[in-house]
Amino acid sequence: MPSISKGYADTSGGQLHFHHVAGDGVPVVFLHQTASSGKMYYDVMDRLSGRALYAMDTPGFGGSFDPDDMPSMPQYGAWILEALDSIGIQDFHLFGHHTGACIAAEIIAAQPMRVKTCMMIGPVPLTKEEREAFRVHYSTPMSPDSKGEYLKTTWDYLQGLGAHSDLELHHREFVDTCRAYMGRFKAYSADWDQDFTALFEGIACPLLLMCAPDDVLIDYLDRAKEMKPDAESLLLSGANFEPDQDPDGTANAIRDFLAKQDG
Repeated sequence: MPSISKGYADTSGGQLHFHHVAGDGVPVVFLHQTASSGKMYYDVMDRLSGRALYAMDTPGFGGSFDPDDMPSMPQYGAWILEALDSIGIQDFHLFGHHTGACIAAEIIAAQPMRVKTCMMIGPVPLTKEEREAFRVHYSTPMSPDSKGEYLKTTWDYLQGLGAHSDLELHHREFVDTCRAYMGRFKAYSADWDQDFTALFEGIACPLLLMCAPDDVLIDYLDRAKEMKPDAESLLLSGANFEPDQDPDGTANAIRDFLAKQDG
């Protein structure tokens, strides 16, 4: 494992926490899924050591500040951009997983010239009706209760997503999800409010699309590929935790894709 340093960047909402590996070239900025943190990229960062890498904790998750209100997806994107400004990053490659892909689309829409490439696991070009269906299943708050029943609910929820195949992964995601019990509700609410499809259509930078066959978003990979026929695409393994369960495949995909752009 490379030396991963941690730091805080100032934003208009509060301090945003990030994980960093020093290296060369245009940095890769990683945006995590709900309700993980930048730790979900540690194994991938290990395999990509030598390149500058930043894994951000979205506001409401990991070590970052908790938003006071119900942020919109453009607001999440703005906070990430403010954090990158604060630590002196101008141009960068973007990697977004699930909610991270939604935030990435906002960042590209806001400041497209800064984003050299975009890589997404689980793009979500959903219709409005499909977004509302996801809202029902993935926006229910898991709030603390006096009997601690929410702990078992959270553990079982993560098992249903495939985290149970690795006990250490299951435990880490459990801790992250419990920490982000309000952040999870807020971020998912912003996900389903966002018209990702319209933003996705406007992406002009080189694009890599990925998903695992047992990821909850696999049904939308083909739709994304049809919308972006020039995009590269591939299948990974690992259910909804591809960077953890398939770090070699994920890192190799990033390395190969960026080598083409750098070349």
